[in-house]
Amino acid sequence: MSIHSISTGILIGHWLIVIGLSLRVISRRSPVGVASAWLVILFSLPLVGAVLYLLFGEKRLGRGRIARTKAHLPDLQTWQHSLNQTPVDSIVSAPVAGALANLARGLYGFPPQSGQSITLLDNYQGIFDAIVADIDRARKRCHLAFYIWHGEGRSLDVVDALVRAAQRGVECKAMADALGSKAFLQGPHLQRLQKAGVQFEASLPMGRIPSLRSRADLRNHRKIVVIDETVAYTGSQNLVDPRFFKQKSGAGQWVDAMARISGPAVSSLDGVFALDWSVETGKPFEAPATALPDSSGTSASVVQVVPSGPDLQPEGIHQLLLTAIYNAHSEIVMTTPYFVPDESFILALQAAVQRGARVTLIVPAYNDSLLVRHASVANFDVLMAAGVNIALFKGGLLHTKSLAIDGEVCLFGSVNLDMRSLWLNFEISLFVYDADFCTRLRALQNSYIEDSEMLTLEAWRRRPRWKKFVEDTFRLLGPVL
Repeated sequence: MSIHSISTGILIGHWLIVIGLSLRVISRRSPVGVASAWLVILFSLPLVGAVLYLLFGEKRLGRGRIARTKAHLPDLQTWQHSLNQTPVDSIVSAPVAGALANLARGLYGFPPQSGQSITLLDNYQGIFDAIVADIDRARKRCHLAFYIWHGEGRSLDVVDALVRAAQRGVECKAMADALGSKAFLQGPHLQRLQKAGVQFEASLPMGRIPSLRSRADLRNHRKIVVIDETVAYTGSQNLVDPRFFKQKSGAGQWVDAMARISGPAVSSLDGVFALDWSVETGKPFEAPATALPDSSGTSASVVQVVPSGPDLQPEGIHQLLLTAIYNAHSEIVMTTPYFVPDESFILALQAAVQRGARVTLIVPAYNDSLLVRHASVANFDVLMAAGVNIALFKGGLLHTKSLAIDGEVCLFGSVNLDMRSLWLNFEISLFVYDADFCTRLRALQNSYIEDSEMLTLEAWRRRPRWKKFVEDTFRLLGPVL
């Protein structure tokens, strides 16, 4: 065969692949922004674009995992129906509360529950101190699930505490994401845990060779700790010591927050852990015992646990965030390390400002992803032009994920305001219907603002044209980042 024939065959094959995959992208009816971004990639990157789409273009969890999840659903739903619930109309007066609580229960099955005591922990030392102390007090069981488990600093204090707990007969189960905790899962600390009797599983394990049957970048991003079915933690803190973690990224130390909870929501968080554990291990779903209302006299908070992910209701958390924003009346304050919204999210924020709400977005001045940073700042011009206040946090990589609505309803957990968290990752959130907790969260958000630079539209528009072009280019890829 001549070189001309070979090159012609390659060209024809390339276009057949591009056209075939383009038809598949269109027929799957993904969000318009996502579909458009993939079409741009397919047509602009010969062969490479096709490989990228085959590996990352569709939400494939693998048939086995999907089958295990569906098999456990009846037991999960039966248990959810047994949970104590608080009537939605008695939660709080804010209109957003009823809309959120009803939609969240319809999507994920967990009801709003009263009788909670919540402590907001806003520094890593206090977070690790509290978790280690509760593990050391454990008498029955310790359940932990994290996206990143790092093998240095304070995270090893948790390893030591689990070893002590297992040695005194406490049932200890732990999970870490196979990608986020890859180094830990291959190191000596895991062996030490297992030798002490801690049951340990890697979430969403990956093969050495990328597979077309399951997508490698669908990750378990949840952070959950449950001790003796009486106290639980969730939020943004991974098991990493910021003094040692990603110090070469140039973004500074990570800044996080966690909520420590006692009361009925503990059972709901444990139920999420139990479902993940049964799906990973193939063992039966073990329904947690029902946690009792907090008896400390500070149990006014109503909390609803919201586990989101790409398996059952992949659009759910996106719907809930839009519902929260569209129902806001006076104020919206958001913190997120990664801000890559779609057009519907931007329109919702613009509409909130036009209704008279004060909208503030707090993001780190620098983060550990150059691609995400460019895609994020490309939205600043249109948001500030609409009246959204944007604060660039200077005190490190602000990793706290929070949304406060009208001073009465708060969303707090592991969800970033980007398409990966909203559509691809397994996440965990607390919907807190309590003005007192919102006051504490707003105080934390205000402390971030005090350590931030407030952007102005006039100054922002003076940046070089080449920067604008780079940002607008990455903005086109935002839906797939």
